[in-house]
Amino acid sequence: MLSLNRIPVREQNPDLRKHNFEEVCFGYNEEEAVKEAARCLNCKKPMCVSGCPVSIDIPRFIKHVKNSEFEKAAQVIAESSSLPGVCGRVCPQESQCEGKCILGKKGEAVAIGKLERFVADWSREHNIDLSKKSPFNGKTVAVIGSGPSGLSCAGDLAKMGYGVTVYEDLHEIGGVLVYGIPEFRLPKEKVVKPEIDNLKKLGVKIETNIIIGKTITVDDLFDKEGFSAIFIGSGAGSPRFMNITGENLNGVFSANEFLTRVNLMKAYKKEYDTPVHVGKKVAVIGGGNVAIDAARTAIRLGSEAFLVYRRSKDELPARAEEVHHAEEEGLNFRLLSNPIEIISDDKFWVKGLKCLKMELGEPDESGRRRPVPIKDSEFIIDVDSVIISIGTSPNPLITSSTKGLEKNSKGCIVTDGEDGRTSRKGIFAGGDAVTGAATVILAMSAGRKAAKAIDEYIQNN
Repeated sequence: MLSLNRIPVREQNPDLRKHNFEEVCFGYNEEEAVKEAARCLNCKKPMCVSGCPVSIDIPRFIKHVKNSEFEKAAQVIAESSSLPGVCGRVCPQESQCEGKCILGKKGEAVAIGKLERFVADWSREHNIDLSKKSPFNGKTVAVIGSGPSGLSCAGDLAKMGYGVTVYEDLHEIGGVLVYGIPEFRLPKEKVVKPEIDNLKKLGVKIETNIIIGKTITVDDLFDKEGFSAIFIGSGAGSPRFMNITGENLNGVFSANEFLTRVNLMKAYKKEYDTPVHVGKKVAVIGGGNVAIDAARTAIRLGSEAFLVYRRSKDELPARAEEVHHAEEEGLNFRLLSNPIEIISDDKFWVKGLKCLKMELGEPDESGRRRPVPIKDSEFIIDVDSVIISIGTSPNPLITSSTKGLEKNSKGCIVTDGEDGRTSRKGIFAGGDAVTGAATVILAMSAGRKAAKAIDEYIQNN
């Protein structure tokens, strides 16, 4: 009889994991994966595929898992995704593929994300070669940025036979996968590095410590390096602030800086000379995945953490799974609260966060109920650090140094439709550089669509 409940996933005990940076979720073993795959109805019109931004043939790969044909399952996923181990861990499946699953109407959807993760991990552990590609066609493409959009674009182009060079301004490859998402959600050596190595096996070249607009310009890539097209996937790494009193105090961080110092610069490891001051009590302002990541990281560094968000729990944009894990780890939620001032001591250090209580009014343009301040409701949260996580914007360096590249009022590159074509011939863009901060999988989708458009452009020019 078909079970309406998914096979549970084993996890670290919350009381243990909040003191370490090891991965929270253990994932499925072979037996568990086969049992979970057997729940799939193999629908004739699979809605799960339409819910996947990179269009993985989900029923086909799951059918292979059901039959213990794990290598074949990996090959199916590789047709559409260059980063299955990443997506299986951080993709919001509950609102995408799993949200479309028919089983979810009467019970629990098939655990598509956990099965993708299993296949990716199994193929890595068994050294499965997924580097099948077309012969070199004599054309080269430059990719700016090594985040999920850039890597996806590079992978698809390499499979088509293009020579691809990825330019990264930091010393490590991976973009937000390396500096943004914590180790306990996405292990770097275990998952990110091997998937980047798979791209290298496809022939993708990587150039680090190259700042486009400073070290070399976009025009140089065309005129001196001879690339036929360029894809810009430089992300959105410039943090936004609230412009409230006290943001320049010691002990105030952007979530970008905080997570970069912990993840990329290994501030959580005692043997590294790159510590970060966290404080005994930390307020994290925001409600997205980045805010939750920052709060859970602060807990692991020994702080008591408070998540300050101006709407209710129902409106939290973070993934439900991550919110649940944060609750288990002891995160304090200060919902319906809006910060209005960061309070200092007499030595310019943070000593508190002044907030207003809020209530929800009518829906705004996003469809969520608008938070409205309650009169005379000020209160103070005693903290000695504040992490601000209210969004990011693209770095203006590339657009300001490149002629003919149109951007909007938010600094995002303007494209013509979903294929990533910009206002300048031969230049394509996608991911957060175009949309502003979004999810890993949407950035990957943009990279894939741009790769297809780049191929069509080069073939016709």
